[in-house]
Amino acid sequence: MSDPAPPPGADAGQAGTTEDALLDGRIVLQQPKEGYRAAIDPVFLAAAVAAKPGERILDLGSGVGTAGLCLLNRVPGIQVTGLEIQGDLVALSRQNAAGNDLASRFEAIEGDILSLPPSLPLESFDHVICNPPYLASGAARPSPNLARTTANQEGDAQLTDWIEAAVALVHRKGSITFIHRADRIDTLIQGLTGPTGGLRLFPLWPKAGRAAKRVILQSRKAVASPTIMAAGLILHQDDGQFTKAADDVLRHGEALNLSCV
Repeated sequence: MSDPAPPPGADAGQAGTTEDALLDGRIVLQQPKEGYRAAIDPVFLAAAVAAKPGERILDLGSGVGTAGLCLLNRVPGIQVTGLEIQGDLVALSRQNAAGNDLASRFEAIEGDILSLPPSLPLESFDHVICNPPYLASGAARPSPNLARTTANQEGDAQLTDWIEAAVALVHRKGSITFIHRADRIDTLIQGLTGPTGGLRLFPLWPKAGRAAKRVILQSRKAVASPTIMAAGLILHQDDGQFTKAADDVLRHGEALNLSCV
């Protein structure tokens, strides 16, 4: 659930989809030609999670499975569950898991965060990750493409609802990680302060000297550690090419250190 979309890949052979590669080809995705298309944000979201073998991760608003599959590619022995409201994206995420030989460690559930499915017991995940719709309800004219609007603009579920669902589903001491627009981080901080602590703010700077447009925010449930403002990561060089640090994540699948100051 992010923008902008990457350039379309080759036709995938399935009507209405394209095939696109991430992590230097280690993850291949079938994506809709129109509507929701994963960009780099879910790749950075996956890189921010310090998951360990044997742990369970929940991706709220999982789309075509991008973040979960990138995380599965990096960390062996984990299990990822994706919750997604759009049934066609759920189907594509299952197809993508199978196509990347990750189906045994990936489960996709069709459902709404406002009415959590019984198959998702409360406080049952080690980590919850989320790349929710970035635009507040009514903040922009809805796209004529309903799928694009659902992915990019809040509907019945507001950002506070995504936060509440994440807090409810992660167990005590587990981590919650969001990637979002920098201009909405105040809502995230307010919603996570109290039930969680140890907040880590990690800006993604578009270029050196430019204001951050995206921020990764991570916290842990029922802890009282202080907040850390990390140095963050610069995405692009002056010539527009990705920096080495960004390329290490996007091409080589390396993890982010959110404690870096």
